[in-house]
Parts: sequence; C-alpha cells; structure tokens
Amino acid sequence: MPERPTPSSPGTATPVTTVTEVTPLPLARGAFAADAGAIVDGIAAWIASAPLRGLVDRFGGRWPTGDLAAVLAGLDDFSARHWDFRAGRERPEAREPALDAATAGLVRDAAAALGLVHAVPPALPRYAHLLVLGGLAHACLRRVSYAAHLLSRGVRVTGEVAVLGSHRPLSDVERRTLAEAGVAGGETEVDALDAAVRLAFGVTGPAERDGLDAGHPHHSWSSRTYRPAGAPPVRVLAAPSSEPERRRAHTADTQRFWAGHARLAARDEVLLVTAPIYVPFQHCDALRTLALPYRCGIDTVGVDPALPDLARLPEPTLTPGRYLQEIRSAIRAMRALHAAL
Repeated sequence: MPERPTPSSPGTATPVTTVTEVTPLPLARGAFAADAGAIVDGIAAWIASAPLRGLVDRFGGRWPTGDLAAVLAGLDDFSARHWDFRAGRERPEAREPALDAATAGLVRDAAAALGLVHAVPPALPRYAHLLVLGGLAHACLRRVSYAAHLLSRGVRVTGEVAVLGSHRPLSDVERRTLAEAGVAGGETEVDALDAAVRLAFGVTGPAERDGLDAGHPHHSWSSRTYRPAGAPPVRVLAAPSSEPERRRAHTADTQRFWAGHARLAARDEVLLVTAPIYVPFQHCDALRTLALPYRCGIDTVGVDPALPDLARLPEPTLTPGRYLQEIRSAIRAMRALHAAL
C-alpha cells in the first residue's frame, strides 16, 4: 500500500494536531521492574497516548477496539501496512516514505512525546551491570563512548560493563565510518565494538578470552574481557542466534546470552545504553528477556547527542520514516512483552 497518509494529503482541510509536550517513557525504569501490573499500566499508557492516536488518525487508520491485547494486535497490523519500510531488510536499507511537510512535522513531534528523541539521564547512581547494545558502526562508537562518559561522571557499576553484539558483517559504509573516525574496526559488528572499547577505555588487549568458532557466524560466539584501570571489567560479547538457520543474533539473543554468562541475579539493577530512537522498543525487549525471567530492574537510556565528546561521531540524520519504523518496533515489542506477561 502507498505510504502517503490518507485522507490527509496536501490540499485537504484535515487539521494536523501538533504535539509539543515531551513525556518520559511510561514503563517501569530504574527500580525493580518485574511488577506485571506496573508494566501493563505502562504499556497501556504509551499505547493509548494522544500522540500515537494522532499518528494513526493522520495515516487514515481507525483505532482498534477490544482489550489491550486486541489493540496491540490491531496496531501491529496497521503499522505493518503503513510504517514498515524495512520489509525484512537491515535498517540502513529501509526506504524513506514520501510525506508532506505537515505529516513529517507531526511524526517528529509524536516521536519526541513517545520517548524516541530526547536523552534522559540514568535514574539511579549505582547499578549492578551496565549493558551497551550494539548496532551499526557509528552507533558502536557512540554508545561505548557514552558508557565511558557515564562512568567518568559518577555512575557506579558494581558488576561489569557488557558490550553486546553479533558476528554481523560490516558494510562498506560502516568500514568507511570507522576509518573516518580513525578506528580500525575489523570485519564484524563485534569487532567494531571491541575497537570502540579499546578507544573509549584506553585498553590495548583483553585480559580474558573465551568463545566457540562453530564454522558459521550465526552459531558462533565470543567473549573478550578487558580490565581498565579505575573502572569495572568490560566484556565484549558476541552471541549466537537462537534461530541460526533463519537469521543472525538479535538484541534479545545477546541479552539472554549475556545474562547466563553474567549470572544475573534477582533484584540486580541493570542500565542499558542505546540510542534515543530505540529506547522504547529495546526497553520493552529487556523487560521481557531480562526483568521477567530474572526479576531484575531495568533502566534504559539513550546517548545524549549534545555531549561534546561525541561531536566527532555524528549520528546519521533521523528522518520521519526512521521514527515511524521504530514506533512500529515499539508497538511490536510491547505486544511481545504483554504476551509474555
């Protein structure tokens, strides 16, 4: 189906609602987070919010009826038809929809109100573990650098810093990004994360290595632990896929794999570092894969783009299409989390 919203296309009189308020993610964060009632309330508040309703209306949709599970299913189906620009491809390969200026502005305002734009600080001064979620090459550099920044500014970690990725091959564009930043990033996502750790934490080689070369990246795993002076241990972990015949390891795979290695304990507080645009969906994934089975606390924060330390590692332009895609990701993550409850 065409992605241009209907019936609110240029030349019509349909008003556009402007969203100006910015609200925090209404899901349990920074405290013991395996309270099913609090999580359900958070999902319901995010899903029923005016910004999301406004987007559905702008793209010609009717709000789903029924209980929360039915609404989540209906929004999943709607977003698949209107906001899925990846069609199974990696994020950099997603197409950008043709949106009029008013709709693009509404998307950006809604994304800000839904927690995909602005960085928020960690909720607690101390955590058991800090997790850095991998991604594209520039994201690997930014997120690891931000984790080091948080530690240098007083966030305490009593366990380890874990940098989580996979053996996904880097694209030519990613290799150029690393080269422009003066980083020898290797061939895979975990190589880029490893290089980012060496750069941000001033370490030269791992104190410990472990892993399994199974002859295929979807089956293989690796672990390298660094011990920087004056900081907690930093583990760079590449996980195997839970569906190796179909795909590479994704975020949930890496989180589960790490939790088993780190012996995550009940009531541990875990801080996740990602990009603001991914905070809602990756927070929900972490609640499902870590908080529920391990009964730990989850706090998810995005890299603060205003930090001077990150000026040499600019974030690619975030377009309305990117925001719609990740709003869809959040809907799907919330549906999976709700089902798990």
